[in-house]
Amino acid sequence: MWCNCGNVFHGLKPAMMMVLVQVVFAGVNIFYKLAITDGMSLRVLVAYRYLFAAAFLAPLAFFLERKSRPKLTWMILFQAFLCGLFGGSLAQNLYVMSLNLTSATFATAMNNLIPAITFTMAVTFGLEKMAIRTLGGKAKVLGTLLGLGGAMLLTFYKGIEINLWSAHLIHLHDNRSSHAAGSHGETGNRVLGAILALGSCLCYATWLIIQTKMSEKYPCQYSSTALMCVMGSVQAVIFALCMERDWTQWKLGWNIRLLTVAYTGILASGLIVTVVSWCVRLRGPLFVSIFNPLMLVLVALAGSILLNEKLHLGSVLGAVLIVIGLYMVLWGKSKDLERISQLMLSKSSRVSSDDIEVVISSPNNNCNNSNVISIKPESELNSAEITNMVAKSLEDENNSSITQH
Repeated sequence: MWCNCGNVFHGLKPAMMMVLVQVVFAGVNIFYKLAITDGMSLRVLVAYRYLFAAAFLAPLAFFLERKSRPKLTWMILFQAFLCGLFGGSLAQNLYVMSLNLTSATFATAMNNLIPAITFTMAVTFGLEKMAIRTLGGKAKVLGTLLGLGGAMLLTFYKGIEINLWSAHLIHLHDNRSSHAAGSHGETGNRVLGAILALGSCLCYATWLIIQTKMSEKYPCQYSSTALMCVMGSVQAVIFALCMERDWTQWKLGWNIRLLTVAYTGILASGLIVTVVSWCVRLRGPLFVSIFNPLMLVLVALAGSILLNEKLHLGSVLGAVLIVIGLYMVLWGKSKDLERISQLMLSKSSRVSSDDIEVVISSPNNNCNNSNVISIKPESELNSAEITNMVAKSLEDENNSSITQH
């Protein structure tokens, strides 16, 4: 019984880790909103995030994986550069710009396009099979569409307001300029924010594909994440230095800005990305990206409890659809894995049921007098025992030939 419970826990470990990932990433959105409201530069925010992540992960990777780490090649460095670009600096800069132009809920909802984009790219590159004719394949496709529909419903349909809490834990004071603060309702900025969020989704999906390829030759979670953060920090710092002219933005005090970059850098871009890399290597990119709708639910709840965001009927309905779609995809994924394991077991049983025939022919005899030795694959015979069997058969055959002569 305890063994079965341990096996169940081991099987649920990747799903549990991905739930933890989404909880931490939901906190990133809250801290991002607080830092942006405080007037922090978006580019400096991303640069500090990856500087903190690289400073935290590089020593950790050096000591923990110094004996198991494979040789670093130019191809691995190039893949790390692409991971730092698509999964780090470029994706995060696009995302925070979208967050600034729209809202945390809108930007988080747009992230739910990642499963569809990742699924399409994974099928294109042969990392995932659609298998639409199977029950699991239909469940994955339907669950993805249902989750996306729930995300869109949560974002674009409000409905009646639901008052669950009478007070908020944090009261925001917007320190940005009046133009930036009042631009959220403008249609042009909303469209631009949607385009930026879509670009961020495309970058993130590309990173998942590249990370899958990189983990095949460099299966070290800490080292690969450290390389990604180092590359991302160099790219983000260069971009911030070129675009940000106000040097006071680089000053960090004991305030929400320091807390934001420490949380997002050490926890989100450091430890949590390591967990994501591990899950990608274990279950594939589709399994990882399908958990993203859960972050939308958490952001909506956290925004309602901690901040001054209102919770509406559309948010509740959309959250329910997202959770249903999430479990449909997970169920479809489990069915596909079960089908693949059954096919492998069937092929293995067919191979093991066949006998191996060894034909022994003496040079003194013709083919009609050849001996045949039948050996079953499951019989535990080593090479020396098989050689003795063949030698004895030849000896018996020679004795028979002498007798006949």
